[in-house]
Amino acid sequence: MGSPAGKYVIGKVVISKDFTIDSLRFDKYIETRRAWKTVNTRGAFDPYSRSGASRFERGVNIMAGITSSRRISMPFSFAAFIILAVAALAIHGQQIPHAPTTEGEIPDAILGEAGAPRGGDLAYFDEDQATRGYLAEPEGPGPRGAVILIHEWNGLVDRVRQVADALAAEGYVALAADLYSGRTGSNRDENMALVRETLADMDKIIRNLDAAAAYLRSRPDVNGKIGAMGWCYGGGVALSYALGGENHDATAIFYGRLLDDPERLSAIHHEVYGTFAGLDRGPSPEQVEGFVAALRQAGVENDVHIYDDVNHGFWLYVERDPKNEEPALDAWERLKAYLKRTIGSD
Repeated sequence: MGSPAGKYVIGKVVISKDFTIDSLRFDKYIETRRAWKTVNTRGAFDPYSRSGASRFERGVNIMAGITSSRRISMPFSFAAFIILAVAALAIHGQQIPHAPTTEGEIPDAILGEAGAPRGGDLAYFDEDQATRGYLAEPEGPGPRGAVILIHEWNGLVDRVRQVADALAAEGYVALAADLYSGRTGSNRDENMALVRETLADMDKIIRNLDAAAAYLRSRPDVNGKIGAMGWCYGGGVALSYALGGENHDATAIFYGRLLDDPERLSAIHHEVYGTFAGLDRGPSPEQVEGFVAALRQAGVENDVHIYDDVNHGFWLYVERDPKNEEPALDAWERLKAYLKRTIGSD
């Protein structure tokens, strides 16, 4: 399905060598310049910091957004043709077939067994042109709920993209946000530097996620309900977004930074999901219990669970330890039920 017209830049269409149309700003602006090339490719050495070996990231097509420069008018019939062309060409990844996991099945994405990501990159945040999220679109017309995924401390890597694909297979439009302006960390020091840099400007993080939510709500295949979920750094950001971001309908936190202030938590007006590890020290089980007590005092419904005998990161990287499988499955089935009752799917 093509993306709707609006202010979100995900591609450009070359009509002739002298005529370039900004695909998602078409209704406002046209830029004229010589341009033959419609796509860029990326191929970068993007090492994981927490998932094991480094890897070379295969170059994929990216529809390159442009900035408009002047208004022009055109006949309605030609405009309609261009809109249809844009709708057909703005997609820069495959749509994901509807293939939800069955009872007792863990998605390949968190087992380390998924193939290459099948969606595509998306420029959704005009304020920072280096920002590139990842969009996974399910097949079919919808309407359906949408999920914003917030990466761990090492940035938007393929494991997060693969989870977005898994959620699309469940029937959700999934947008993995990029809070690091296209960067990833390759070791603890780099990761912590990125964490400190971005958390020092929480307002920008909130604007970034608000832009992601606005893009998703603009899509005709989305039912208007948006959830946010994240792991580690991203889990803490998801909680911060629930407190201060655009109104949305679900927040799922996987072992992220917490708080225990009922007054602040009372700003949340939807049920909160949480998955935490009994062996984790950040957050510790005691901190999770304080968080749950504060949620209850604030009157916020919650589905929060601490899994014994597993550690930080157990859910996103199940393959690290066989002990992770049983709690990861339970957490996945809880997540599926939570998303269904809060944002729905087709």
